[in-house]
Amino acid sequence: MNGKEFFGNDPKIATKNLPKEIIDKIQVTDTKTRSEEFTGKAGNPDDKTINITIQEDKNKGYFARATVGGGTDDRYELSGIGNYFKDKLRVSVLASSNNINSSGFSFDEVFDMMGRNARSLSFNSSGGSFGINGINFGSGAGITKAETAGVNFVNEWGKEYELSADYFFGRNDTETRTVIERENILPDSRFFYNSTSASNLVNDSHRANARFEWEPDTLTRISIAPRFNSNTSYSNRSSSATSLDEDRELVNSTETRDNEYLNSQSFSNRLDMIRRYGRRGAYSQLFFENSHQLQENENYFFSESEFFEDDVVEVQDQFIDEDQNENQYNLGATQRFVMADKFFLDASYNFSSTNSSNKRYVFDLEPETGDYSILNNFLSSDFNSRSYKNIPNVGVNYEGEKWRLGTEIGLLNTTLETSNFLEEDSFSNSYNNLFLEANVRYEISRSKSVYLNYNSDAGIPSINQLQPVVNLTNPLNVFIGNPDLRPSYTQTLRGGYRNYDFSKRSGFFSYGSVTFIDNSIVSVTTTEEDLVRTTTYANVDGAINSNIGASYSKQFKKEKREFSYRLGMNANYDKRVGYTNEFLFNAKRYTLGPSLNLTYAIEDYFSLNPGYRLSYTESQYDINASRNESFTNHYLTLEATTFWPKNFILGNDISFNYFGNVSPGFDNTSLLWNISLGYKFLNDDATLKIKVYDMLNQNVSTQRMVGDDFIQDTQNLILRRYAMLSFTYKLSKFGGKDPNDKGSGTRIIRM
Repeated sequence: MNGKEFFGNDPKIATKNLPKEIIDKIQVTDTKTRSEEFTGKAGNPDDKTINITIQEDKNKGYFARATVGGGTDDRYELSGIGNYFKDKLRVSVLASSNNINSSGFSFDEVFDMMGRNARSLSFNSSGGSFGINGINFGSGAGITKAETAGVNFVNEWGKEYELSADYFFGRNDTETRTVIERENILPDSRFFYNSTSASNLVNDSHRANARFEWEPDTLTRISIAPRFNSNTSYSNRSSSATSLDEDRELVNSTETRDNEYLNSQSFSNRLDMIRRYGRRGAYSQLFFENSHQLQENENYFFSESEFFEDDVVEVQDQFIDEDQNENQYNLGATQRFVMADKFFLDASYNFSSTNSSNKRYVFDLEPETGDYSILNNFLSSDFNSRSYKNIPNVGVNYEGEKWRLGTEIGLLNTTLETSNFLEEDSFSNSYNNLFLEANVRYEISRSKSVYLNYNSDAGIPSINQLQPVVNLTNPLNVFIGNPDLRPSYTQTLRGGYRNYDFSKRSGFFSYGSVTFIDNSIVSVTTTEEDLVRTTTYANVDGAINSNIGASYSKQFKKEKREFSYRLGMNANYDKRVGYTNEFLFNAKRYTLGPSLNLTYAIEDYFSLNPGYRLSYTESQYDINASRNESFTNHYLTLEATTFWPKNFILGNDISFNYFGNVSPGFDNTSLLWNISLGYKFLNDDATLKIKVYDMLNQNVSTQRMVGDDFIQDTQNLILRRYAMLSFTYKLSKFGGKDPNDKGSGTRIIRM
């Protein structure tokens, strides 16, 4: 609004709360970062930003909304949100509490915070890989009681200073229950793993962000943006698991329970300095970023495992004290020179370093004293990893009206060092790769363009993948890192074509990408005769991820009638290289997903939005032909809303899912039907509503995961049917006396 971000990054807050009488104009522009806005560098023309300009004499006011509701099974919701603005000052406050798995705020007036289509409010300007094919039916796993409170502040002083800041507190109390059935597939055999688990997690979080900008003159801008997060949580978990051989004979079983206390803190900051030179686009930019993360865990862990063939019982009764620290620094400098009109030479240097440490001390119970005082050296570690990236590069860019060309070429130098202090062992090596980024875009017309991009990068292994310490918190699935891992190297090519008229909401989009990965980090799992799995990590070459897709949309409008449709198609091809029981394999996966969405509406009467999507998947494995499989999933949706008779709104939100290859013991279909009936009164400022979530009580959370050497089905505890009666009241005032109000000065908000 007026060129500044308005109340977070949800456009519905502005479009559903600002009355049209106070709006001067609405602009659709290319999306730019704050640096691009200041330097004049070209933004992303395929991503759009809506800017609402308010009439100068109306640029002040407030709007607020509060909801209270109660329902069956002790379900409830409470929320309040308010926003005040005057010229360049904006202050926003909010608070909420509910136990219906909601963040607490939504600007979907029909369905509020329930259902698959609820739009949650986000205040931060804050993306499935091969081997995993997870589809979750219905709402997320677990049932959460959530409490939130926050404040947001934005102001400018003259043309020199701007400050934005926010603080949010959240408390989540989440209960989960999970059932897993897993088939593990080895090159010459298979075995089965079943488990049930339950947990309760209580987490308190604090989040604070700020951004301060100073422009001492029209050519210079200095900004600083600190962020702080803190979490304190307590969890208690219990699980039971069994492993069975190919004939489904019991081989081992384990029972575990643990109580964990966790404290984590993170702080990050970015200092950015930009100096422009003249009006032709030359500038210098220097930035420095740093972040610090600390996590402290204290875990009282107990497990009892039985191995039936050897008639052996193993007991772990331990206290685990673990601290993780990570410090990151990133320094970069860019100098842009003007070679000719819209033709630039960019010279850049980026340096980044990451220092991670993990101190994990495991103490066994001393039976005589009842204290955890016996240090278990085999399970303990004191490990440190350091990585450095140096990327000097130079590039040539042309930013014309029709053509945009850019290249950056340089050196990608990566250094990785590890130290194991308990074993006095260390590793250090450097890796050099080509750093290359190139892009070309041609705008055929205002609504038609084509683009092609290429980039390369290196990925650093995590400290858990590097540290050579045994993790036995799941006695049947043991993990140990590999300190000899190398960074992965990726090369990605992307392209697309667009012919879309944003004003008519009609046109064609297409896209595609392919990524080649060398030194990809993969799991290496070995299964012993007692079916205990030990997993470590290794580097492999030859992995490929690729996708292609297109969509065509068309809208027809005549007076109050609207009809639109959207046809979509996406396809993926992925090649995975990995290990199963130490045997190297290649696997290929193909997916295809057509979709169709329709809209038919008559203003002030009704709106119908049906949709259908199909997902076909085929997998092929070179070491075990019987592992090959194919399946099809179907997804049907219908959103129907009526606005007649006057002041009544009836909404139905229905989704049906069919999963093509779930195990017989799990539900392979889910039907979720949410219904809402609202009545508006008091000049539309008040709404009384009754809504029912999961009307037929058939919502399930079934998930199938297809991995390189396993097929796993999971079913979770989720929120089921409830009914709720709620009351919502809204008010607003803009620019003094409202133009549509003859006396009260309060504007009706139509959403």
